[in-house]
Amino acid sequence: MEKHEEEPVRWLDADQRRAWVNLVKVLLALPGALEGQLLRDADLTLLGYMILARLSAVPDETLRMSEIAEMANGSLPRISHAVARLEDRGWVTRTVCTGQGRRFTLATMTDAGRAHLEAAAPSHVATVRRLVVEPLGEDFVRLGDAVERIVEVLGLPTAILKP
Repeated sequence: MEKHEEEPVRWLDADQRRAWVNLVKVLLALPGALEGQLLRDADLTLLGYMILARLSAVPDETLRMSEIAEMANGSLPRISHAVARLEDRGWVTRTVCTGQGRRFTLATMTDAGRAHLEAAAPSHVATVRRLVVEPLGEDFVRLGDAVERIVEVLGLPTAILKP
C-alpha cells in the first residue's frame, strides 16, 4: 500500500470554531426538544412524526420502506421498528409485495394516522416556530439554503413536505 504525504491540518479559526460548536449544540439539543414536545402533546416520536408527514406528502400516502429509510437517513431495521410502532397504533399499514423476483414492503398512512398527524401538527409547528424560525427571523430561509448544500454533500435526499 502506497503511503501518501499527509496534508497539513487546516484548523478552524476562532469564528469558525464558535460557529461549529454552536451548530453541534443545536444538532444535539434540538431533536430532543422537538421530540419532547411531540411525546408530551401527541404521544409520537420525532421519527414517527416525520414518517407520517412524509407519507402525507406523497400520492396515495404510500412509500416503500426503503424510501422511508432513505428519507430518515436510517437503517431499514430502525425504520421497520418505527413503522411497526405506528402500525400497532393503527396509524400505518404495511403490505408485503413481490414482483420480478424482488420483495419489498409498502407503508401506507391510514385515516387514523392522517387524523393523528393533523392533530399533532399545530403544536409541533408552533414549537418549530418558537425554537427555530422566530429566533432566526429573516435568516431562517438563508439557513435552509445553506444547510441544503450540506444535505447535497452528504448525498441525502431532499424532500418537500406539504404544510
